[in-house]
Amino acid sequence: MFSPWIGNTITRHKHLYGIAKGNYFYTCGFSPMVIFDNHMHLQERGDFINAIQGFMKYGGTHLNFCPYTRVGAIAKEKSYMGCYEEGLKLAEYAMQKTGVTIFVTCGPYPVDYLKLRDIMGRKDAVALMKKGMEEAQHLCMEKKAIAIGEIGRPHFKVDEEAWRDSNEILEYGMVLAREADVPVVIHMEGATPTNMKELVEMARKAGLPKEKVIKHYSPPLIRPEENHGIFPSVIASESNIRESLKKGLRFMLETDYLDDVRRPGAVLALHTIPKKLQKLLQQEEITDDEMIVINKENPETVYGIALD
Repeated sequence: MFSPWIGNTITRHKHLYGIAKGNYFYTCGFSPMVIFDNHMHLQERGDFINAIQGFMKYGGTHLNFCPYTRVGAIAKEKSYMGCYEEGLKLAEYAMQKTGVTIFVTCGPYPVDYLKLRDIMGRKDAVALMKKGMEEAQHLCMEKKAIAIGEIGRPHFKVDEEAWRDSNEILEYGMVLAREADVPVVIHMEGATPTNMKELVEMARKAGLPKEKVIKHYSPPLIRPEENHGIFPSVIASESNIRESLKKGLRFMLETDYLDDVRRPGAVLALHTIPKKLQKLLQQEEITDDEMIVINKENPETVYGIALD
């Protein structure tokens, strides 16, 4: 298990007493409570530091940041590494400015394939997407990233060639994740029990444990018969959190925050998870122990990281 690729966890939180009090979460064990957003984005030209400070204001402590990719630069450089390295630098800067703990997940965004195919043709687009997978694996093996993602296939209807190629690229990413012993974070069409079962089969062929397959932007598919072993990262609306809690604790929460000034607060505002959990804790709809499982134990188990 390892901490973020740079820096140490900042011990800035007040110590605790088993309730949400003010802007901090407290636990009965005299240690700060971890509040983790499993999938979000940042942009230097976005709300960026202000958004992170809002997350921290309500007790947020840890972020899993997925850097954006830029197809024009990727096509020109014939590489994803420049985008990944920009993301790592952005995470380092944000941690230094705010004291929040940021982990990084990186990979070739599935919709990039369509744009790259238009620019350079199908064969070269597939090859470059696979190279992007290899570069992400390299950063995972260097402990600079904790997962390969978000990878998968476009979330909208595409032609058969794009569908086949996207699945081929995804399967290749799963093989690389198995070699690096890291999870994959999946972007795809809306999650259903049927396509969750399909992902399980793809992971089986790649030799990747299904528990290492995380469905980003998941609805509350929490029960085994709903997710077939895929790990749901539930979009953290209040109704989704409540429904998930009724079904079990095997899930993580995410905002998929875009940090886009044209869409402020989309998909969900970065402060959503600590703010909603604080409300549910005060209303006794969630317990300290349940919060620890969702925010600390689950991410630690899935990613092999230490959240302190």
